[in-house]
Amino acid sequence: MISYGKQTIDESDITAVTDALRSGWLTQGFHVEEFEDTFADYCNAHYAVACCNGTAALHLAYLAAGLGRNDSIITSPLTFAATANAALYAGAKPYLADINPTTYNISPDKIDKTVSHINTNDNDHPLKAIVPVHFAGLPCNMEAISTIAKKNNLVIIEDACHALGAKWQDNDGNWHKVGSCSHSHAAVFSFHPVKSITTGEGGIITTNDKDLYEKLKLFRCHGITKDQESFINNNLAYTENTPNPWYYEMQALGFNYRITDIQCALGTNQVKKIDKFMERRQEIATVYNESLKDSPHIKLPVAQKNSQSANHLYTVQITFDSLSTTRNEFFKRMQKKGISLQVHYIPIHLQPYYQKRFRFKEGDFPEAESFYKNAVSLPIYPSLTDNDLKHIVESIIEGLKPR
Repeated sequence: MISYGKQTIDESDITAVTDALRSGWLTQGFHVEEFEDTFADYCNAHYAVACCNGTAALHLAYLAAGLGRNDSIITSPLTFAATANAALYAGAKPYLADINPTTYNISPDKIDKTVSHINTNDNDHPLKAIVPVHFAGLPCNMEAISTIAKKNNLVIIEDACHALGAKWQDNDGNWHKVGSCSHSHAAVFSFHPVKSITTGEGGIITTNDKDLYEKLKLFRCHGITKDQESFINNNLAYTENTPNPWYYEMQALGFNYRITDIQCALGTNQVKKIDKFMERRQEIATVYNESLKDSPHIKLPVAQKNSQSANHLYTVQITFDSLSTTRNEFFKRMQKKGISLQVHYIPIHLQPYYQKRFRFKEGDFPEAESFYKNAVSLPIYPSLTDNDLKHIVESIIEGLKPR
C-alpha cells in the first residue's frame, strides 16, 4: 500500500542509531545537544530544545511564553488538534481565525478581526499569543502577522510542524527560513515519521530568546535544574562554599518531556538530508502539477512567488459534488489500486469536544469548512518512486471518471 506519507531511512541512519546504542548514552547524553545544535544551525536560530514529540514541543513553548489559566491564543481551525489542545494543557483558551482560501493558511485579516473581538468582548481571557500554522509546508504571511502582534504586544509561536526546510521572502527581498524565528518568539517542529525528517517520535522548539530557551529546558525536565548559578536554596546547595555534587532544585512544575539519545542520533543524521528530501518532494509536486493541471474537477495548490513550500503535504481540492461519486467512494477506488489517501484536516471547530466546550458550530469558519469538504492529500515523500508516482496519477484520473 502506498501511503500519503512515510519516513525515508537509509543505512547511514541505521549506522547512526547503532553507534548511539554502543556509545553508552541512551538518554540525557551528548547526542541530544548535538542534535539541538545541528538543528538550530540549519534553521539559522540561536537555540533549539528537543523533546519527546511535537505536541510536547507546543506545550513547552506555550508554558515558556507564559501562557496560563485564563489567557488566550489565536490559531487556525485548519490544523491538527494538538495546536489548540496544548493551549488547553497550559490553561489557556484557543480562539480560531479563518483561513485564506488561496494559501489555506490563517488569514492576517481574520486574525486582526479576532484580536479586536477578544479585546472588546473577553476581558476574562486576555489575548497573549498568535500561533500561525504553516499548513502543508507553505509559510504563513509572517510580516503581516508580526505587525499585528507588535501592535497588540502579543507573542508569536509558529506551528512549523509541516514546514521544516521552507522559507519566505520579506518585502525588502530578504529570505527567511522557517525556524529562524526572525518574526516570532519560537517555532515548533515535529519529527513523526510522515514529517520532513524523523526521529520516530520527537519534537523541537527553536528560539533566539535566551530567557525563553532556559525556561524550555527547565519545563522539559520536571522543572528541575542543576545549574549552580540559578540555585535558590544556597544553604542546601553548598557545604562550606563548595557545591554539593548531588544537589538539584525543582524550581517549577515541569514535565518529563525528554527525548532519547537514540532518537537524536537519528535526527542529527536526518538533518544532513533535509535539502535532498526537499528537492525530491518538489519533484513530486511538479509531477502532480503537470499531470493533473488539466483535470476539470481538481484544484491544485497555488504556488506563491515569495515562498518556498516544504511540500509536507500535497493537498488538492476535488469537486465531488460535480462528479457522480463521493469522496468516500473515491478513497475506496484508490485503496483497490494500492493507494492510501488522507484528509488534512477535519477543522478543530467541528470536533465534538470543542463544540461542546466552546460552542463552536458549523458555519463559524466557512473557508476552512469549504476546504475540508473537498480536500484530499496525495502521497508525497522522498522515497516515493517514479513508477509509484505514475501509478498514482493514472489511478487518480481513472478514479474520477464517471461510473
